[in-house]
Amino acid sequence: MIVSILAPFTFGLSFFLFGMYAMRTGFQNLAGKKMEQWMGRFTRTPIHSFWMGLLSTFVLQSSSAVTVLTIGLTNAGIIRFRQTVGIILGTNLGTTVTTELIALKLESFAIPMLLIGVALWLMPRRNIRCTGLVVAGFGLIFLGIDTLKLMAAPLEQSETFRSLFLESSHSIGVGLLTGIIFTGLIHSGSATTVITMGLLSHNILSMETAIAIVLGANIGTCFTAIIASIGTNTASKQVAWCHTLFNVAGALAFLPILPQLSLVSAFLTSNPSMQIAHSQTIFNLVCSLVALPFTSQIASFIQWLIPDKRIPIKRS
Repeated sequence: MIVSILAPFTFGLSFFLFGMYAMRTGFQNLAGKKMEQWMGRFTRTPIHSFWMGLLSTFVLQSSSAVTVLTIGLTNAGIIRFRQTVGIILGTNLGTTVTTELIALKLESFAIPMLLIGVALWLMPRRNIRCTGLVVAGFGLIFLGIDTLKLMAAPLEQSETFRSLFLESSHSIGVGLLTGIIFTGLIHSGSATTVITMGLLSHNILSMETAIAIVLGANIGTCFTAIIASIGTNTASKQVAWCHTLFNVAGALAFLPILPQLSLVSAFLTSNPSMQIAHSQTIFNLVCSLVALPFTSQIASFIQWLIPDKRIPIKRS
């Protein structure tokens, strides 16, 4: 029983994370250097910063990667902290693009995409090879999803797991904490969401608990940014904690209305995986749009919370 659960989990998660890495590497080689230049140039207003955060997250396939890049640019003095608030709001919405694609259930294309990607990788031209990495990455992601599904059946039959789950299946607090911890350990909110989709499709999770896990995954992605901000200047630390506190505040605000969010998602689609994807999109869209007009106030609050401790030099 343990082997039948651990084997698909290990291989599936490995395929998924390696696919994310391959796709991110391909995108970075195609547009990564330009992305850094664009982020330094096109973040003059909160709206521009928001769209840059959204686009960057889609290209780099990781809100954590974009946040770490933003911390690096802030630490280097290329952009100011106040310019980064819009980027942070955009990254949260950008992550939903990947989730929506994953929910389309394209696993049947996994092997063809992997083969096409490898064929393109063998081509001599650099751009074609990078495109091959992106295509192969998508193939590995869908292969990982297909493999992860294999662990759902033994989990469903496990009396230990079922008794453990029944005690917490309706506890959104446990779901939130699970999403935070698991995402913090594997450094991928998308992987946590995929596993949640698989468990939900086999009726191992309730919809409210599944959504709570996804909200927790949003918070768990911030661990990488916090680690990256260690040893940097105050502005960089402000970026990391702004991202973290924003996601925590959004999750806490939505916890009381998870049943309503679940009903809205069920109205939009009957597919459980799509319901999870739509719930995450609605959550991030609402949080970002509500906060966007108040980026200046958010920045001021974070600067008050984490002040710059540099002592000004007095001139005689």
